[in-house]
Amino acid sequence: MQQIDDAISITVALLIVVTVAFVQEYRSEKSLEELSKLVPPVCHCMRDGHMEDLLARELVPGDTVSLIAGDRVPADLRLFEAKDLCIDESSFTGETEPCHKTTATQPKPQNGTLATRSNIALMGSLVRVGHGKGIVIGTGENSEFGEIFKMMQAEEAPKTPLQRSMDILGKQLSFYSLGIIGCIMLIGWLQGKYILDMFTIGVSLAVAAIPEGLPIVVTVTLALCVIRMSKKNAIVKKLPIVEALGCCNVICSDKTGTLTKNEMTVTCLQTADGLHADVTGVGYNADGDVRLDGECVHGFSHPSITKLVEDIKAVHEFLPRLAQRFCIHQCTYSCDPRTKIMQAGCVCNNTIVRENSLMGQPTEGALLALAMKMGLKGLREDYIRKSEIPFSSEQKWMAVKCVHKTQKDKREIYFVKGALEAVLQQCNCFHSYGLSQPILPWRLQEFKQEAAHLGSSGLRVLSMASGFQLGGLTFLGMVGIIDPPRPGVRDAVHMLSSSGVAVKMVTGDAMETALAIGNRLGIYDQSVYALSGEDIETLSLEKLAQVIPRVSVFYRASPSNKLKIVKALQQTGAVVGMTGDGVNDAVALRAADIGVAMGQSGTDVCKEASDMILVDDDFNTIMSAIAEGKCIFYNIKNFVRFQLSTSIAALTLITIATLMNLPNPLNAMQILWINIIMDGPPAQSLGVEPVDKDIILRPPRNVKESILTRSLVGKILVSSFIIVSGTLFVFWRELQDNMITPRDTTMTFTCFVFFDMFNALSSRSQSKSVFEIGFLSNHMFCYAVGASIMGQLAVIYFPPLQKVFQTEELGLMDLLFLMLLTSTVWIASEILKMLERRQIAAPLSPKREQYLEEV
Repeated sequence: MQQIDDAISITVALLIVVTVAFVQEYRSEKSLEELSKLVPPVCHCMRDGHMEDLLARELVPGDTVSLIAGDRVPADLRLFEAKDLCIDESSFTGETEPCHKTTATQPKPQNGTLATRSNIALMGSLVRVGHGKGIVIGTGENSEFGEIFKMMQAEEAPKTPLQRSMDILGKQLSFYSLGIIGCIMLIGWLQGKYILDMFTIGVSLAVAAIPEGLPIVVTVTLALCVIRMSKKNAIVKKLPIVEALGCCNVICSDKTGTLTKNEMTVTCLQTADGLHADVTGVGYNADGDVRLDGECVHGFSHPSITKLVEDIKAVHEFLPRLAQRFCIHQCTYSCDPRTKIMQAGCVCNNTIVRENSLMGQPTEGALLALAMKMGLKGLREDYIRKSEIPFSSEQKWMAVKCVHKTQKDKREIYFVKGALEAVLQQCNCFHSYGLSQPILPWRLQEFKQEAAHLGSSGLRVLSMASGFQLGGLTFLGMVGIIDPPRPGVRDAVHMLSSSGVAVKMVTGDAMETALAIGNRLGIYDQSVYALSGEDIETLSLEKLAQVIPRVSVFYRASPSNKLKIVKALQQTGAVVGMTGDGVNDAVALRAADIGVAMGQSGTDVCKEASDMILVDDDFNTIMSAIAEGKCIFYNIKNFVRFQLSTSIAALTLITIATLMNLPNPLNAMQILWINIIMDGPPAQSLGVEPVDKDIILRPPRNVKESILTRSLVGKILVSSFIIVSGTLFVFWRELQDNMITPRDTTMTFTCFVFFDMFNALSSRSQSKSVFEIGFLSNHMFCYAVGASIMGQLAVIYFPPLQKVFQTEELGLMDLLFLMLLTSTVWIASEILKMLERRQIAAPLSPKREQYLEEV
């Protein structure tokens, strides 16, 4: 035995396995400095009575920090000064609307919900508008963000189904192989053979039994799949996650920024006099239309709006007499045709929209986008602001006092926007066809019913008014605003549900908004339930696991709630995929079987916790990822079948030769050549077999399903039997003088290799004939088999390799004889597939055909 050559070969094999795995993990799992990227390096801090710029990491509890618009909060702060201060905490709470901050003392909520703590500025959140000051109460890991980060670090990522299956397979192979090897060595020792000879046989058997190429092929196949997925905007950080996607049967998705665009948009406009307009388009731009009675509104050119202007001019001469006749002399009126709902929405507004980007509050940005769609972009510039009453959570409205640039000598006018009931308290009239008419009780009830109707649709209702004095304003109307669903998400949800993947929405929003969005996306209907964060807190994990299969929407959910949801689903046996983009999603992403982060809107800590990142933030990309995940498992089964049949055949071949007291038909170098060099490229090419349409349509595989099913084991045994029988026949045929010669080992070695090539051809599909899938459909397979055959010919005919592998030249007739004999393993496989198809084949339903086309 060539001990040195064998040792070198085994060492090289181990190095290949370790190197491939290490390089891929190193590339995909780059270190992300979450804390330093999320927290600003510099902040404004009061030290020794002077405002200084300090590094955020130098802050200590008790420091005073100043905040202005655009700042990222450097630590948890207890606010003692807040001037129109609004902070975006969507990455913590999941709510799109910035939180209005106050200085009022508030009790700490029992459930720890961050959204209710309006006197605290959270580390990592972004100041949208206003300014304020606060005292540092928590830094680094002692902040709310730090607590979430520690929870995430403490949560271990579970093993993927592939890892569990491969672990089981490895244990099974080791158990049976070592048992057989021990028996063979014992039998040889009882036969009186030398212990060193039996040890040599045992090593050869161990090499034959364990497929050294299997780890390489699994790793490289997954890596190639990762590359394919990256071209589809899905970056996988951990290789086994690719296959785990094929088992995923539940996706828990964060709403804000994942299912929705995180861009507040006006969808409808309701004037006080009953005109209703629908608004299209998404984003902070002019894309979209405002349609009144089915016609597009642009400026004041619409007939309905023009009529309002004409009515104002017509009644201007006799308006005092009209007012006296109808007893409305106590009300004010305006002949300015622009004193309409869009005036209030644009003038009572502090937000700036520039090149589709927002600087300020999302709701105010939605109003500016509405004005742009109507061609009224410059309304705000027509007025000079004199004073402002900022929004507060107590009064629930904002007001500005202005004067028109061309009418500086006229009375100053108030523009007000806010919650309906709060705005109506400042009004005594409503705008109706150019007149200001009193708000009677029945009219007031009508306004409230309309607002309730919009609210039940998940819209945030914002009302506008104007007038010369607070308390005597004229109500103008209201708009409905929503964070709209991402395009194509509803179709993706439908396709996932059709293929057996349940989609559940988890959000920090209120119930009405959550249910409305869930209904729009096809996630929620009357047949399922919704649970609040408080409900989740009160339920035990066992009880939650019992009810959670019937729940599709979770609202007002905190980070701990999301973690509990994932745990409850996993307790039911589900393979859970969790998507998210905020800090509040990080813990659940780490705990989930598959954590999916948004690449564009996701925070760094969220990306670090995830297993996969969607570069385009498109929920539809998950569809492609799941399709790849389903196919990769069946491709893995293909090359497992190929490699195990080879390993079992080699083990059986050497075992029979030992029991019959024959020389070893294959030496250690030849066995390693077969298991790594000859098996490696063909097996790897089986892992990139083109996607099988039938497999895509199948539901997610059971996580408990083993790679080695009864059917697969049967096919492996049949192939192994044919390979062993044919190889033993050649070995017996050549070993006529009972003396081993280079020709004997060369014929046996080449016969085994050719059997491998035909076995690889039959392993390309478990059910379809190679004539159906096409001989040339997998180009990598063609190259791999061709390279393997060329390598084997080099071993036979290249003198330096002849010495290493103990081979000699073969004649053309020898090669033709071996080709004819070894093709029997492929022919037998084709016959078995044909018989199996006749038993289980069924045509695709029209619904599945349609779904296939969509995929």
